[in-house]
Amino acid sequence: MTFFRTDIAQKILGGCEYRPVERFEASASVNIALCKYWGKRDSQLNLPVNDSLSVALPGKGTRTRVTRLLGGTKDEVFLNERLTQETESFYRRVVDHLDLFRRDAGDYFRVDTVNSVATAAGLASSASGFAALTRAMAGVQGVSLDDDALSILARLGSGSACRSMYDGFVRWYKGGREDGMDSFAKPLRNVWRCLRLGVLTLNAAVKKTSSREGMAHTVETASLYNAWPLQAERDIVALEQAVTTQNFEQLGATAEHNAMAMHATMMASWPPLLYWVPESVAVMQKVWQLREDGVPVYFTMDAGPNVKLLFESRVEHVIRQVFSDVEVIQLFS
Repeated sequence: MTFFRTDIAQKILGGCEYRPVERFEASASVNIALCKYWGKRDSQLNLPVNDSLSVALPGKGTRTRVTRLLGGTKDEVFLNERLTQETESFYRRVVDHLDLFRRDAGDYFRVDTVNSVATAAGLASSASGFAALTRAMAGVQGVSLDDDALSILARLGSGSACRSMYDGFVRWYKGGREDGMDSFAKPLRNVWRCLRLGVLTLNAAVKKTSSREGMAHTVETASLYNAWPLQAERDIVALEQAVTTQNFEQLGATAEHNAMAMHATMMASWPPLLYWVPESVAVMQKVWQLREDGVPVYFTMDAGPNVKLLFESRVEHVIRQVFSDVEVIQLFS
């Protein structure tokens, strides 16, 4: 049986009592995957082929305000204070998400969304964006939903948005049902106060190939992809164990290996897909040299050129010396 996004929204929202308000504002943090989400078993519902595990970046993400447009004739979508046009993909994706919550055809909304990270540059802005939009739309429509339902609705907008519904470490369960009602994220309750993540924004431009397009291209054309789900299964076990025991070397090595394996599948696709820029490779080589010199630091990369460093507070001074433009984030306060 084929399920559509509207079918799932109806399952969740169909029995809800609506108590609409004039406006509602919500925020969500970006999340950086340590075990990546790469490949879908259902592209319509954003159902992944493997579980994934991420960590949220406090203070980095999206704030979204939704206002009801009384007497409006169409939705208005503002991104970082700029009115987007109906022909833009960002506008269409946002309006498609509004449709999931829209009760009557004459209901129109103004969406004001502000990202504190570069949009569509491989820094997970779509994850925080659709997580914030999901919370804001549930709020403006006045529907009461549990965390699992909100996570599923966010996933319909952007897969990894289901993880941005929470802070800290988060695991997204792939599920097995065709309707995806068992595919949602859950937080891990572990706190790692000395863990740091350094963001190196090497190129903030919008990437030529979106994550969605790159994922589909890799699955369709890369023979190496067949090995990916098995590695992801092994990696997520190792990562959860590392989080539980606070074994930094295990966490860092597994996350870096996982990222490199994901990018290897992209490069093995045809035509090859390469998100790196020369500066990305230079950062990798610096990280490897630091480890040879006895400094425990690892990196991870998503579908973009920008690099994220993983290290603990005791070596933060070294990281700042080597990478003068790094933005260091304390993941747990």
